This record gives sequence, C-alpha cells and structure tokens, in this order.
Amino acid sequence: MLVLNCSVKLRMLEKMLRWSFPESLKVYGAVMIINRGNPFKQEVVVDSWPDFKAVITRPQRENEVDDLDHYTNAHAVFYKELQAYQELLENTNAINWGQIFQIQGLQDGICEISRTVALSKQVDVKTSLFKMVIHSDPDTLPDVRLQMDPKLTLAYLDISHASLLSKTWSRGGNPRSQKYLANLICCFPSVCVLDDNGYPLSWSLTDQFATMIHGYTLPEHRRKGYSRLVATTLAKKLHSCGFPAQGNVLETNIPSIALLKSMNAQFLPCSFFRVIHTPFHFLAKSHL
Repeated sequence: MLVLNCSVKLRMLEKMLRWSFPESLKVYGAVMIINRGNPFKQEVVVDSWPDFKAVITRPQRENEVDDLDHYTNAHAVFYKELQAYQELLENTNAINWGQIFQIQGLQDGICEISRTVALSKQVDVKTSLFKMVIHSDPDTLPDVRLQMDPKLTLAYLDISHASLLSKTWSRGGNPRSQKYLANLICCFPSVCVLDDNGYPLSWSLTDQFATMIHGYTLPEHRRKGYSRLVATTLAKKLHSCGFPAQGNVLETNIPSIALLKSMNAQFLPCSFFRVIHTPFHFLAKSHL
C-alpha cells in the first residue's frame, strides 16, 4: 500500500484514470480536485505504483476527524483487479474501520467486497444504487434563456444557506450534514436562484468527487424552469473549469430523470453505488 502524495505521480494518475472511463469517474473527479489545490483535504492510496490495480481516495489522515461523520469520511474507489481491491480495503492503514464511513464507485464488485470484509470487521453495511449520468459535451447542453422575474437573481450559494440545504436534503437534516454542506459551498462551484431577500429558491452544488449533488427547488417554486436553469449553469461552470459534469439519480426519481433527458445528459451503462459502513458499536447511537 502506498499513499500517493507526489504531485508528478498524482498528475500521471489523473491521465491514467481517463483510460478507464466511465468506471473510474468518481476517483478521477477526486484526483482532479486534489491536483487543483485540494480544498477538501483528500489523499490517494494505491496498492502499487505505477502499475496499480486498485486506488482509493480518502480524507487526509492527519486531519482531525469525526468518527460519526460519514459525509466527510467518504472514499471513492476504482479497481482493475477485484482481489487487489479487497486486500487494500482490508488494510487498516488504508481504511479506518473504527469510524462510520462511505465508499462510492461505479463497479459492481464494490458492494460484494464491502459485505465480505465488513463481516469480519463487525461492521454493518447499507447500499444505495443510482443511475449515473454525465454531460460529456458542453455543446450539447441546452441554451437556457429563462425570462426570470427581475426580482430574482442567478448566483452562487453562500455558507448561510447551509441550514436550508440540510433541511431539504434527503440525506440531511442533522448538524453533520449542515457542516458538510457548508464546507462544500466554501470549496466548490454551486449555482442558485435567489429571491429579492437573498433567499434560495432553487440550487445545486458540487461535492468532493466533482459530482453535481442536491439539485432542489422549493415546492412552491417548481415548474418554472429553475431546476433546468440551475443544473445547466452548474454543468457549464464545471466544464469551464475542466471537470466532467457528472451526477447520479435514483431510478424512481422520474422528474429528475426527465430533467436530465431534457438537458441531453448521457446515462452511463454502469450504476453508481454508495455503501455506508457503520461499526456495530455505533448502531445503537443516534448519529444520522
């Protein structure tokens, strides 16, 4: 196991990951962010170099951590050989199995290996499955020209909006999610529609894997084109910064799927998996 902290090697890794699209997209997004200032304080672990067979991005070990914060304790994974990934996951120098953490990736073996390893570590596993989408060509994004009320403004999110975002997020509603979202707002691109009091009506932001997340419009302001405007503007912003404009959506979220299709999004053949790992001794505690 190696922690890849050499800037030259990290740039090499970024180029190498492009050869394995789309399965490597989550790790690729994280590595791009690391190579561009690393505002979220992440690092890369590989089984070997340069002929790696498995790679994991994780929070930097030297940072102070909250063992109950699975939002920040998030890892992206990509493997070329399943056995190499399992061996890396089992290594306590690579993964802190004493905390609640999540793993994200686009390969079927991720869930299987998590269940296998977690059983021996006395850790509970919960898996979520999503459709994966990407706006690979900015020229195919729609030309969104919305005649908004002049009292409304297209802007960026502010840290003061984190409470509202947390309350409306399907995975949020707690102090840790609010802190996490505030950190994302500070670190990465976001877009929102504000009313004349500076209150967000519709928004989307970017996470530590360069993924567009938490696209949301307040119920009373839906069917006005705000979601499409916000999502398209953010996708174009990510493209202008050199990032892939990627996202994920539940198969049951029909309105969001229709929105993405209207934006000419490409639905990838691989699914997106998010696996949350919770040590048994945390299960009785209120942490989410």
